[in-house]
Amino acid sequence: MVTFNRVILAGNLTRDPETRFLPAGTAVTEFAIAVNYRYKSKTTNELKEDVSFFDIVVFGKMGENCA
Repeated sequence: MVTFNRVILAGNLTRDPETRFLPAGTAVTEFAIAVNYRYKSKTTNELKEDVSFFDIVVFGKMGENCA
């Protein structure tokens, strides 16, 4: 059985998208985003905020659209 995973990340762009093309002509776009999240500490019950950084690589037509 085939499974498909989908992740949706909403964040801030940390660097401009860079597009390059493979020898076969396929577009490859790379960029990075930062996602903030808040959580309550289990031990102290205080609200904390943290940031996660994600490097993204997109191929083909979607890569061209991202650029």
